[in-house]
Amino acid sequence: MAPFLRTVKSFADVPITDQGIDTLAFLEASEGVVRLFKLLENPAFAPVVKDLNGNITKVRTRYLSNPAQSSTLELLTLNEQSEKKNTATEGMMWLFRGLSFTHQALHTAQSDPKIELSKAFEKGYSDSLGKHHNFIVRGVFSLAMTACPKRNDFYTKLAADPDGGPSVASADVNEELDKWLQGLDKIVAQMRKVYKERGYGEI
Repeated sequence: MAPFLRTVKSFADVPITDQGIDTLAFLEASEGVVRLFKLLENPAFAPVVKDLNGNITKVRTRYLSNPAQSSTLELLTLNEQSEKKNTATEGMMWLFRGLSFTHQALHTAQSDPKIELSKAFEKGYSDSLGKHHNFIVRGVFSLAMTACPKRNDFYTKLAADPDGGPSVASADVNEELDKWLQGLDKIVAQMRKVYKERGYGEI
């Protein structure tokens, strides 16, 4: 095995062509986000994990039913619009909201080495996903933020080899995490533009 970020697909490695963002590679990278939340070992994040998994399933189900028309996220949403139900398009919207939350939280943590994870996630949630939740759901997420692990504990888990091998240096962890976040930011920004231009909803 290898340290965490080397066991999941990086968003930096998701192909982006003239036709758009590769659907299968994107879904694989998104599944890495689910594993990231599980790495936090915080039961309060169970609703986040459930929501991410549910929306990944909606997009994957659409892909499997129409692979030729769903090779990229842009093609998938475009071809689904002619149907009565836009299940994958709506699911993808919420998936991207969750990914935006993840990006903003971890970007905040990366930008300020002194900030605790709970504060970084609070800010990330307030600036992204929180704008789309009602009072009750915001309360659930607020509880999750307060139960975040200590910053040092989380970064230690990112660096550790679960099989007991040597951990990677903190500089390497930061470099890999920064690339992961830059790739995610690029994808979120591209799909946010697509959803706005096509009137699908706000990411």
